[in-house]
Amino acid sequence: MSGVFSGVMHRLLGRQADLLSRVRGLRLLFFAAFGSGLGSWMAFVALNLEVWDRTHSGTWIAALLIADFLPAIAIGLTVGPLVDRLSRRRVMVSADVVRFLVFCTLPFATSAGQVVGLAAIAGFATGFFRPAVYAGLPNLVQDHELPSAQGLLQAADAVTTVVGPLIGGVLVAATSPDWAYVLNAITFLYSAVLILRIPAYLLQVAQATTEGHWRDIAAGLHLIRTSRALLTVLIAWNVGMLGNAGVNVGEVVLAKVSFSAGDFGYGLLLATAGFGIVFGSLSTGAWLERHALPRVYAAGFVLMAIGIGLAAVSPNVWVAAACVIVSGVGNGVAVVCNAVLVQRGAPDAMRGRVFTVLMSSNYAVLGLGMILAGPLTNEFGARWVWGVSACLSALAALVGYGLSRGIRSPVIEAQRIAEVEA
Repeated sequence: MSGVFSGVMHRLLGRQADLLSRVRGLRLLFFAAFGSGLGSWMAFVALNLEVWDRTHSGTWIAALLIADFLPAIAIGLTVGPLVDRLSRRRVMVSADVVRFLVFCTLPFATSAGQVVGLAAIAGFATGFFRPAVYAGLPNLVQDHELPSAQGLLQAADAVTTVVGPLIGGVLVAATSPDWAYVLNAITFLYSAVLILRIPAYLLQVAQATTEGHWRDIAAGLHLIRTSRALLTVLIAWNVGMLGNAGVNVGEVVLAKVSFSAGDFGYGLLLATAGFGIVFGSLSTGAWLERHALPRVYAAGFVLMAIGIGLAAVSPNVWVAAACVIVSGVGNGVAVVCNAVLVQRGAPDAMRGRVFTVLMSSNYAVLGLGMILAGPLTNEFGARWVWGVSACLSALAALVGYGLSRGIRSPVIEAQRIAEVEA
């Protein structure tokens, strides 16, 4: 079994390594995203620990978490078209510079309110950075390479979610949160330098013209409503996000209460989920070469449902961890398919605003799901909440498959979009 697994990983990594070696722009973007992501997760641990040490309040921790994604919701609903009208390279570099300044300032914060406020500014910058990255990626590679390229970025993000918190925890325990902030600031500077080495025209075919800010927003919303690919992501992934909310809220309770596995058990579940996401992200490109996208997309949700459901009824944390690997693989597959659907379903001139709108919708649903999952976990326990999450993932599989079956080829879809714009 180990030989089969190592052979699969070798083929996957060989494919991704070849893509990185051939496409300089993708290579620079990959290492920029990996470096800043690693620093961000180090700082995430430091931020949570500092706010807790200052306040010993769960309310303040919740405020910190909300400050991370609330700006992205606001951006998607108000200023998303700027990602298309401005130079994407300039947007990304500016976001990195803002985050660099924020984390250089954080060591001098004197209250929890200042820490949360600065985190919100960083979250606002991230709300511009991520859509610009995803919108620019299709211009760096050929269409048939897009799933593998997106899988690389998703895998890098998943690795940082496992390694970053571990390094951050050790660093804060040995020194102070300030060191994590400073190192994170350096990673943003590193990211900006790498992105500056990518020619601006490679990230953006042409900057979008404007017919007025609110008309631009309305045009993005209209495209989402009329494009089957974008509508699929909007509906199916939001259903999936409700399930993810229950998993995220109930995970620590499942480990520490249901399995009596303590902090180690919680860390084990997080790590195995990250490992599964890496494998799923790297595998998606190869799977899409052999199978139709609707089947791969639905399979991602099915794996999530199976893994989450089996973990909910597992006898101990070790069995649950193995099941969480399965759900992580499905998560990685679904996320890559989401990005590919958007990247192929939206023209370059509108791709940035579409990503911001969809991300804001996802974050809003995730926040609502977390609000609901908290009391449900307290009342019924983590096993039941995870069971409900598994059912929501299964529902997302049905919705995703049904909607994505009607998606036309990228060429036909491009022709339809051109007709709409004309």
